[in-house]
Amino acid sequence: MVPEPKKDPRAWDALTPSLADWIIDAVASFGFGRATPVQASVWPLFGGGNKDVVVEAVTGSGKTLAYLLPLCHRLLRQEEPTKKGHIAAIVVAPTRELAIQIHRTLTSLIAFHPPSAEIAPWLSGEEKRPATSTPAIVPQLLSGGSTTTTAQDLSFFLRHSPNVVISTPGRLVELLSSPHVHCPQSSFECLILDEADRLLDLGFKADLQSIISRIPKQRRTGLFSASVSEAVTEIIRVGLRNPVKVAVRVKSSKTGGVIEERRTPASLQMSYLMTPAHHKIPSLVQLLDKLDPRPTKSIVFLSTCASVDYFTNVLPQLLPEGYNLVPLHGKYDGKVREKNFARFLNSTQPSVLLTTDVGARGLDFPNVDLVVQIDPPCDPKTFLHRCGRAGRAGRRGLSVIFLQPNEEDYIAFLDVRKTPITPLLHPKVSVDDAEADNITRCIREVVRQDRALHDKAQRAFPSWVRSYSKHTASSIFRVADLDWASLGRAWGLLRLPRMPEARAFQGDRSLGAGDMDWDAFAYANKAREKQRQATLTATVTPDKAKTKEEEIEAHKAKRKRNAEAWSDKHDREDTRVARRDKKKRRREAERKSHLTEDERLKEMDLQRLLEEVRRKNKEVTRVEGDEFEGFD
Repeated sequence: MVPEPKKDPRAWDALTPSLADWIIDAVASFGFGRATPVQASVWPLFGGGNKDVVVEAVTGSGKTLAYLLPLCHRLLRQEEPTKKGHIAAIVVAPTRELAIQIHRTLTSLIAFHPPSAEIAPWLSGEEKRPATSTPAIVPQLLSGGSTTTTAQDLSFFLRHSPNVVISTPGRLVELLSSPHVHCPQSSFECLILDEADRLLDLGFKADLQSIISRIPKQRRTGLFSASVSEAVTEIIRVGLRNPVKVAVRVKSSKTGGVIEERRTPASLQMSYLMTPAHHKIPSLVQLLDKLDPRPTKSIVFLSTCASVDYFTNVLPQLLPEGYNLVPLHGKYDGKVREKNFARFLNSTQPSVLLTTDVGARGLDFPNVDLVVQIDPPCDPKTFLHRCGRAGRAGRRGLSVIFLQPNEEDYIAFLDVRKTPITPLLHPKVSVDDAEADNITRCIREVVRQDRALHDKAQRAFPSWVRSYSKHTASSIFRVADLDWASLGRAWGLLRLPRMPEARAFQGDRSLGAGDMDWDAFAYANKAREKQRQATLTATVTPDKAKTKEEEIEAHKAKRKRNAEAWSDKHDREDTRVARRDKKKRRREAERKSHLTEDERLKEMDLQRLLEEVRRKNKEVTRVEGDEFEGFD
């Protein structure tokens, strides 16, 4: 008798409890022929059982579907539809981009569930969505920013009665505060915290505690992350009931047959390139041009928002022909972030996403072939998340980090953290000084066309230096070891900004850019250039009618500008002064609001008396005072 072939334990039809036919159709259309290890591990605990789960799995392992499938299963097995104004499930994400992505995935999933799919068209209109006689999934996205207001979110909730809310923490707290929004024990099923450690790193602890206090204690809770930190452990104690920890690891064999644990997918190659600072941009250009096959989607990480703003204007002149550059960072307006996120996601031509760590966590950009870290991350944990944007769901990917000669110890540091990286061995990727100098000249030519780009560089470079000084591995990334001349050439600076960190630099502060006629260096924007010319003329021909006091103040202001270190100490002081004045005005207004009518009249009389005294003092000074004309 021929034995029956052993059934694949990760086949969708082998999982217990059984999946609905529409779910099997949906995951098949997504390209998942079988469940990933994390999906197969979470399903029986969170979908069929009544267990809270803490899931730690490598990036790109399919965590989003690992909780969306059980969420849908739990809601649709209810005996009747969720009541109006009741929420049955909540998914919390740390960033608006991740919230949008989760909502998009859920929308694609429930398109295969007929009752839910019938409701979907109504959610984009102003009319109330029709009621259903059977359970359905009705999602609402709350992503903060300027896309919608709290009032608009509440209006959507009242019109369409969604039962699944996907949100960032702050906007969710605002919605749950409404008396029209309910999370009763009878219908609330589960709370999901995606990228849970990142939620706490960004300072959402108070919001999370507020959310947990507003939902029933008898619920299912799932924490999902690529790394579980000590802070998450604290939330586990507060918000979960005897959770089951699911840790999905990847193992690979090293030389000698030793099995080692990996923290990244096996399909992802992680490499490094030792290179001087002024060779980094040329190396990026060569990677994009000479990798075979040419990467269709690439993500390039910089350390600061100001760096992204500057290089967004520079890189389009340097990238190989056919590449589209898309910038993304956390200081963009919400609508701009959403637009650029969609541009990169839906691009049909080779594209490069130039971003900060806002693009490092949780985002599932399909078909990312290449990740380049021009700047190593300040937090070593972020290194893995950056790399994990490529090599997702079994797709081959390459991640390259550029390290300067003084940063070589970072390789051993990562190896200790079970994140080994290997040298990038590619015969066509090799940059010499002549090519690097040519790139520097190209950048400077772009900057010389518009003084605004020079201003961006003078802001961005010091912000990069400050970021560099805040590396967690401070013994490796030391500002004192930086090669200022090489960095200046890498950025195409026309002169090195004044800043305390570069005080010891004794070289040419023009960094080989040559003599510049700074008075003739114009802005491309005509209105801004006209304003600069007016300021320049006023400086050259000062107003003779100025008083001595005004001249002294102007001189002090000029000395302050000239001696200004490129740090934010003056900005912080100005902010503190404004804050103190605002508090003083608020306290004074509050004091006056509690005065009786008699006290208010006495206050007015006192003010009139003080004004009269000041006026008389000024008259005495004008009549009797002698003007000081200097010492004999």
